[in-house]
Amino acid sequence: MREVYLYKKLKDKKVQCQNCAHYCVILPGKRGICGVRENQDGKLYSLVYGKAVAVHIDPIEKKPFFHFLPGSHSLSVATVGCNFKCKSCQNYDISQMPQLTGKIEGQEISPKEIVEVALKNNLPSISYTYTEPGIFSEYALDTMKLAKKAGLKNNWVSNGFWSKELFDLISPYLDAANIDLKSFEDDFYIKYCGGRLQPVLDTLKRLKNKKIWVEVTTLVIPTLNDKAEIFKKIANFIKKELGEETPWHVTQFSGAISWKLQHLPNTPVETLEKAYKIGKEAGLKYVYTGNVPGIPSEDTFCPECSTLCIDRTNYIIHRHDKQGKCPKCSANLNLILK
Repeated sequence: MREVYLYKKLKDKKVQCQNCAHYCVILPGKRGICGVRENQDGKLYSLVYGKAVAVHIDPIEKKPFFHFLPGSHSLSVATVGCNFKCKSCQNYDISQMPQLTGKIEGQEISPKEIVEVALKNNLPSISYTYTEPGIFSEYALDTMKLAKKAGLKNNWVSNGFWSKELFDLISPYLDAANIDLKSFEDDFYIKYCGGRLQPVLDTLKRLKNKKIWVEVTTLVIPTLNDKAEIFKKIANFIKKELGEETPWHVTQFSGAISWKLQHLPNTPVETLEKAYKIGKEAGLKYVYTGNVPGIPSEDTFCPECSTLCIDRTNYIIHRHDKQGKCPKCSANLNLILK
């Protein structure tokens, strides 16, 4: 347990958490929406500091990052809790545990020990992932600082529902972020996620302005966010606000492993291909389909001459690029290699 870094003390021992865009006002003895930040006698504490519910070694492509350290592995770290309640969540057993059971589970592992595990396994990066890293930002930040000193990269896989205060706190130590842009409709965020769209868009623009590498992921859910008009709005936002070099991942939804949308079917491949086509027509250089291995739209092609530069199948990576450039025409592939 650790006193949190971003909060304001109010009257009558109330506090306002300033960690995410909910800006929860929390009464004594109560927790915020995330379920892991508790007001104890007028002070706000993180209940998950140093308590990792998952520490795994993953291919970086699993995050997914396709242009950040491609072909490498990363140490993935998470705690329980989340500031969203996404009905499509596939990790709901850990993301919603504090809200559903009141329990804060995890193994005691310090920031120093996390960095040591990464170094011992010759991993170039640490991924803060599986649940929303913003809710364990103190734990993540202390780890990130040590990781930077050790020459490691830090990346967040996040819903992007950050406060400006959180962005300012972590951005000096953040190398890359994959942000879920779940829809371009505020109603979707309110009804299916328990959040709002605008703070996510603000985070994305801040990341790009700070020159932190950004990739965007949209989980395509049948009947909910699979309209062509939504794809066009997302693609145009990425092109205009983030840049044509920003990768967009459109991934397949699986109802069977979702939290509360088990009645919906898997996303048809044809729908993903439609999103892919819309993204390319909008002028994006790199659009990828996800969770459907073996189709060409998960590969990286040269944006200038269409030569196959990185071949991907089920996290098996074959790189044909020459140090981040097309092997045929030498065009820049916008890869972060070190």
